[in-house]
Amino acid sequence: MSSVAVIDYGMGNLHSVAKALEHVKPGEQVLVSSDKAVIESADRVILPGVGAIRDCMGELTRLGLDQVVHQVAASGKPLLGICVGVQLLMEFSEENGGHDCLGVFPGKAHFFGDHLQDENGEKLKVPHMGWNEVKQTVDHPLWQGIEQNSRFYFVHSYHIQAQQPELVAGRCHYGLDFDVALFRDNVFAVQFHPEKSHSAGLQLLKNFLHWNGQPA
Repeated sequence: MSSVAVIDYGMGNLHSVAKALEHVKPGEQVLVSSDKAVIESADRVILPGVGAIRDCMGELTRLGLDQVVHQVAASGKPLLGICVGVQLLMEFSEENGGHDCLGVFPGKAHFFGDHLQDENGEKLKVPHMGWNEVKQTVDHPLWQGIEQNSRFYFVHSYHIQAQQPELVAGRCHYGLDFDVALFRDNVFAVQFHPEKSHSAGLQLLKNFLHWNGQPA
């Protein structure tokens, strides 16, 4: 039996993520845990997240889980970041006056702005909340069985921008074009919530639970 650890640092929608994982692969051992040993021994690891980046980084660091994330990222073991999880994996976020993050991916999380507009000049609400199309920019195992421009569910006020375009796996448009999925070796991270994104999101989670950590 394979296992997946969902990192519990008090800042994620852990119940929904765990239930979705159990649904897409019955019999999978889903471990919601803050125990370093449990996380490091799992076959796959998920870094979820909701809330402010300062609080998320603060709890990760307080629990010593920041180093665990770095260890998993360097180990070759599949690692999936979800929502604020992808922002945590960046080098820096503008949120809370600016905050250093884990630096797994080179790049930053930027505020959408107070004057975001659509193509007709109409003001767009921030946070970006609801369904939006994702354009897949690479052929990656986690996109398997998911149609191009499938819709996923978003809730965020900050968007990621990778420093290296070759690390971008998916993009989206909401007043501006922005990155929503990044990949590097055994790490894949998304801005949207796959556990709330119906069939496309569940397929991505299923793909992750069958992924060996190789990008192709």
